[in-house]
Amino acid sequence: MKIVFFGTPDYVLPIVNEVHKKFSSKNGESGIVAVVTQKPKPTGRKQFITYSAVDTWAYKRKIPVFYSPSDLIPKKVDADLGVLAAYGEIIPKLVIDRLKFGILNVHPSLLPSFRGASPVQAAIVSGLAQTGVTIIKLDEKLDHGPIVSQFTEEIFENDTTETLRNRLFERSGEVVTALVPAYVANKIKLKEQNHKEATFTTQITKEDGFIPPEFLKLAMLGSDPTSGRTRPRVRPKDSWGIPFIKNYSLVPSAYAKGASSAYSLDCFIRAMYPWPGAWTQVRVLSDKDTKILRLKILRAHLEKLVPSAYRLVPDLVQLEAKTEVPWEEFKLGYPSASFGD
Repeated sequence: MKIVFFGTPDYVLPIVNEVHKKFSSKNGESGIVAVVTQKPKPTGRKQFITYSAVDTWAYKRKIPVFYSPSDLIPKKVDADLGVLAAYGEIIPKLVIDRLKFGILNVHPSLLPSFRGASPVQAAIVSGLAQTGVTIIKLDEKLDHGPIVSQFTEEIFENDTTETLRNRLFERSGEVVTALVPAYVANKIKLKEQNHKEATFTTQITKEDGFIPPEFLKLAMLGSDPTSGRTRPRVRPKDSWGIPFIKNYSLVPSAYAKGASSAYSLDCFIRAMYPWPGAWTQVRVLSDKDTKILRLKILRAHLEKLVPSAYRLVPDLVQLEAKTEVPWEEFKLGYPSASFGD
C-alpha cells in the first residue's frame, strides 16, 4: 500500500506515525511515499522560517515533501491512497481522482456538524457533552464526502481545545490504520451525509477570541446567593456572535440557551486555549488617565453560588505587554481595573 499523507500541525503526528508504522515494509521502507503540507512560513518577531511539524517529520525520514497537492501530478508520484488530517486547503478534484482509492479525510467532529476549520473549538463553545471524529471519502467540496467511519469522544468539563484535540487525533491514528484494509477491499458501505443538517465553522483569527467586557462582567457577578436571582447590574444590548461558527451567537443574559452566562463563557475560554486565547478590554486608571487595555484570560473556573447558579472566576490573566499572572495578583496590581461601562 502506497500512501500520500496530507497534513500540517503537530497534533496530527499520531496519525502519520501510525500509518507509517502500519504500512512500512519488512525492510523498513515507509508506506508513506510523500507528504503534502503547508509551506514554511516566517514566524515570531524575528521572522524565522518555520517548517510544519509534518514537514519536519517527513524530512527526518527522507520522505518527499510537497507544498501543493497539484505538484504530485507532474512529479508522477505513484500512490494508491491519500490520508488527510488538518492539511489546511481544499484538494483539487484532479488530485483526488488520481489516487486509486481516493483520499480518506480525518475530520474532528460528528459530521455533518461543524464542517470547516474549527470543529473542536465549536464543540467546546457549544457546551456539548460529546463530539467525535468522522472519516470521510474526500470529494471536492468542504467536508462533504460520504462517511467511512465515525467514533464519539466525551468532552470533559475541564477540556481545552488542546486536550480534546490531542485525544481525538490519538484515537484517529488507530482507527484509520485499522479500517484501511477493509476500505480498499471495498468491504465498507459508505454512508451519505445529511447535507441539510450541515453546520459550518471558519478559520479562527486572533480577534475571534474577544469577549465583550459587559458579558464578562455579568458572568463574574453571577447570582445573588441569598435570593437566587440574577443581579440586574449589567444589561448588555446585543447578543454576542461567535465569528467562527456560522449563524451562532450567545445571549449575554443570566441564562442563555439553558446555560448560565458564566458557563457559556467558561466554555469559550477553554475553546480559545491555547490559541488565540480569550481576551477582553479592561479600563485601567493610570496617572489620572483612563486607559483601555487588552486583557487575556488564559484560565478560569466556575464557582457555585446556589443550585444551578454560578459565577466565573478568572485564574490566570495577561495584560497587554505584560507577563501572565494569577488573577488575585492582577487585582492587587490594578485595583482600579473594571469591565464595561
